[in-house]
Amino acid sequence: MRRIGARLAGSAVSPAGSRASALPASLAPIRRWMAEGIRREVEQRRLFPWLAVAFGAGILAQFVAADGRPILVAPLVGAALALAPAPALGARPAALALALGMAAAFLGFAAATWRVSQVAAPILPRITIGPLVGMVEALDEREVGARLLIRVESFAGLAAEVRPARVRVSFRRTPIPRPGDVVAATARLLPPPEAARPGGYDFARDAYFQGIGAVGSLVGAVSIRAPTEPPPLHLRLAAMLDDARNALTRRIAQAEGGQAGAVAAALVTGKRGLIGPETNDALRAAGIYHVVSISGLHMVLAAGVVFWLVRAVLALVPYCALVWPIKKIAAGLAMLGVTAYCAFSGWDIAAERSLFMTLIMLGAILVDRPALSMRNLALAALVALAREPEGLLGPSFQMSFGAVAGLIACARLIDGRLFVRPGAGRIGRLVGTGLSAITGTLATTLVAQVATAPFATYHFQTIQPFGLVGNALTLPLVSLVVMPSAVIGCLAYPFALDRPIWWLMGQAVGGMLAIAQWIAGFERATLVLPAFGTTALILLTAGLLLATLPVSRLRWLAAPPILLGLWLAALPDRYDLYVDRQGGGAAVRGPDGRLAALGSPSGFVLEQWLKADGDGRRPGALAAPTGGGHCDRLGCTARLPDGRAVALIRDRRAFAEDCPRAAVLITGLTAPPTCTGPFVIDRKILSERGAVALRAEAAGFTARYARSLDRGLPWRLRPDPRPTPQRPMTAAADSSRADDSVAPTDADRAGAGSGPGDAPAAPLQ
Repeated sequence: MRRIGARLAGSAVSPAGSRASALPASLAPIRRWMAEGIRREVEQRRLFPWLAVAFGAGILAQFVAADGRPILVAPLVGAALALAPAPALGARPAALALALGMAAAFLGFAAATWRVSQVAAPILPRITIGPLVGMVEALDEREVGARLLIRVESFAGLAAEVRPARVRVSFRRTPIPRPGDVVAATARLLPPPEAARPGGYDFARDAYFQGIGAVGSLVGAVSIRAPTEPPPLHLRLAAMLDDARNALTRRIAQAEGGQAGAVAAALVTGKRGLIGPETNDALRAAGIYHVVSISGLHMVLAAGVVFWLVRAVLALVPYCALVWPIKKIAAGLAMLGVTAYCAFSGWDIAAERSLFMTLIMLGAILVDRPALSMRNLALAALVALAREPEGLLGPSFQMSFGAVAGLIACARLIDGRLFVRPGAGRIGRLVGTGLSAITGTLATTLVAQVATAPFATYHFQTIQPFGLVGNALTLPLVSLVVMPSAVIGCLAYPFALDRPIWWLMGQAVGGMLAIAQWIAGFERATLVLPAFGTTALILLTAGLLLATLPVSRLRWLAAPPILLGLWLAALPDRYDLYVDRQGGGAAVRGPDGRLAALGSPSGFVLEQWLKADGDGRRPGALAAPTGGGHCDRLGCTARLPDGRAVALIRDRRAFAEDCPRAAVLITGLTAPPTCTGPFVIDRKILSERGAVALRAEAAGFTARYARSLDRGLPWRLRPDPRPTPQRPMTAAADSSRADDSVAPTDADRAGAGSGPGDAPAAPLQ
């Protein structure tokens, strides 16, 4: 790649009379500027990271543009054809670089195609209640009950080819089964819910790649059965590990008690179910929920503590310090320690990606290479995307790698030695070190927040203006007390000498929570911004890549896409009417310009609609529609700001009255053929297109749907051909419960990058 870059630079600065001389004279300064930039990129070895970008572009093409299931051979043949002329392109470096980039894109497309085929599993087509038998793979305890991941042996008499392989269910009774138990119970399951609004969070896609074919709850008593046949060894080991994680979670939580104990346990084991909603809200408002999500901060600190301990112990022995390569030994043991920590914390997706980055950077120490570089980050991205290509679409990957790229690009600006002057006295060095630590932490936080802001706003529609303060005050506690205590506590746990350490860790976590609650009390600690489209996100992402990957003045090429992306993001698509995917509820814009609830949408769905509209109210604060809105047993009515009527029908008897007078008719039933006057959103439309958003215009309505009829996606169910159910609102209630059970967890919201502690970078976060 360096040779290719050198040839690219050489061709760009070829003398007059060459091919480049055909350019107009007015473009000569631009050509020289580009040539100088390319030369600098070659010197700094910054061409390789663009292969990771091309690999990701191939993945994106498969997920976003492919219709149906591509044939795996096709992208592999494309990659081979792209690489075939490479040996003959030595004299044409630009063509050679293009060939390598195309090959990487084809390989990314192939990786995504392979992944889709490997995780394919049956999806439950409709709401089903029946006996369920299966092994508990994993269990997350909650404040009340637990959430179980079950590998299904049998369910409701369904054949193996249509029966979900794995289901996720909630259970609110005691005693709670343990991982590894084979349980038998009555289960109420439904298909994994799709997006609550067009362009919103799609749990069905995430469930597909996790092999989850249904969600729901266990009804009644649960009995433990002997397995009909021994489960595979890897499942037994995974269940034993999850059971050990739950046992340690309870031990840590009980050592300190309260929410401090729950957060401390989550920091060690990754089990966040014991954290209450108020604590979650405070941590998010302070911009420090990334501390709870096992990700970059934890991987770096865990590896750093092991690295420091091993190196310090070996340095105490003169022979070891003089003869052995103690730095490399410490790096090797740190790699083993951080891998064990990742395994024990549950191999969460965010933790895995951070583990890849940490291992590559520690591995660079073993081969005497710079640990922190954009090249290593690109290698980590390639490994993470090759293993889980779907991660590219989620906030975890985008925010974690975006934050690290920004920190590496700005490493010189946030150098921790900024205030340390050569020749200064002891007091001067002490003051300089303190000032450098403070400014380094603030600068690191600021850079990470700016780099992750486009992704956080796109996925969650929220920003935390005081996150800089929250991170500056809490990260010292986390770095100096919390994470070292976590490592030492895990080492002391097998000896049953860990309780005092967990108590000490809980005290530091309690201080962190006090700071979070203080910041959460600030006015506008959390700002909700309207949702913007994917075009703006793509432009902002392109700008981030152009601003961080180059080291030359080519970084100025980032300005146009960033400015255009910000302009598009400032012009969000606001809709006047949202309809849930079951037709049981809606949100209508009232005369005051704000949304009002209509019918019975779930709290999770309402939250998604409000955030998309840039409305910070909680779902419970929504009032009924004003201006003629009311509800009865037959349905609900409301009026849009322009006076047009909206009708939500629960009972068939309302069709005769509402069809002639409503401009928009919403129902979970099938509308009669005679109902042709209004814009009809009935069961047929909803089963085919999913959730709907409408914008009122003078000539009618502009509709956007969660599903596209033009593309077939593997995680999309086909429309249910069954006749209309007699009680359509039951389906709406099912949707509500499902939304509550599959709503993105706080770990999903934090991903692996909502702040400076999300991935390794310099200075270490």
